[in-house]
Amino acid sequence: MMAPSDTHVYPVVWQDDHLVLIDQRQLPERYNIVSIRRCDDVVRSLRSGIVQGGSAMGLAAAYGLYLGATEIHTDDPIAFWERLEAIGDQFKQTRPDKAHLQWAVDRMLAVAHHSSDAIEVVRGQLLAEAQAMQAEDFSLCHAIGDYGIAVLPQSPDKLTLLTHCNHGALATSGYGTSLGIMRSLWQAGRLERIYAAETRPTFQGSRLTAWECVQEGIPVTVVTDSMAAHCMQRGLIHGVLAGADRIAANGDTLSKIGTYSLALVAKAHNIPFVVAASASTIDLMIASGEGMAIAEHPPEEIYELGDRVTSPNGAEFYNPASDVTPAGLITAIVTEKGAFASHQLERVSQL
Repeated sequence: MMAPSDTHVYPVVWQDDHLVLIDQRQLPERYNIVSIRRCDDVVRSLRSGIVQGGSAMGLAAAYGLYLGATEIHTDDPIAFWERLEAIGDQFKQTRPDKAHLQWAVDRMLAVAHHSSDAIEVVRGQLLAEAQAMQAEDFSLCHAIGDYGIAVLPQSPDKLTLLTHCNHGALATSGYGTSLGIMRSLWQAGRLERIYAAETRPTFQGSRLTAWECVQEGIPVTVVTDSMAAHCMQRGLIHGVLAGADRIAANGDTLSKIGTYSLALVAKAHNIPFVVAASASTIDLMIASGEGMAIAEHPPEEIYELGDRVTSPNGAEFYNPASDVTPAGLITAIVTEKGAFASHQLERVSQL
């Protein structure tokens, strides 16, 4: 199946009575659509990587909870709630490191928990809540894009920016957080080019971010992760855009492995390093990055490239999914509520 003829990419779509997902594992070679009608299949889509990015995963889980609610056949409100809560826990365990996913599940469960209506009415309320979350996410990503423009250098007139991983349309409802800033700059005529770090070991930058840029006609240059310092040294980069899976109360940020390295290099070259994420990603219950768990992914992500094995038998592998960027390396954290310094995050929850 070919990519859509328009430039809008929507990775999670509710269509009549089922969920439609872009299979991100297949990009950029193939643009495949997956139709899902069962809760368990939504869980599998999150575990397998069909859906990637905290916001998109949260939306898929929200619709998955609605599907799960339609599969609970009981008139007993207590039994219904207990089963729905178990389904929510199942979704949370797919990626415990994704704060927005946890938040989305909790928001959906709160709808059912606080409702005194009949079960059939609650099911309708769950679908309406998932659809509302999707509309809100699209709106907040646009707000992040607009706030992000202000924290980047005002000269030159057109900027070249380096990105890592994918925090774009594919990772959200269709606009992006860090790539939402990129889109807003492009629409304002202030973006010259994106440098997309390939993002080893699964190449979200070269596969997904570059694909999004090509769809919209945004000039993009793919570089290996190890080229970032060289590009900055040569004056090719005016700013770095990163996303976040979870942000601690002090501003320490958990994100895709390699983000910390980019922040260090940006600091050394006096280049702004901007984190963009929804306010739901901020977890004030975690004081600092020391309290953040880091998942470890399968070793074959490192030593397998298609059918080719790139390392000898007997070698050992370490494959953390994320790293923590200390708050002191971050120029600004941009949310839908504005741009903040790391020490200002408690204000976000009050806005």
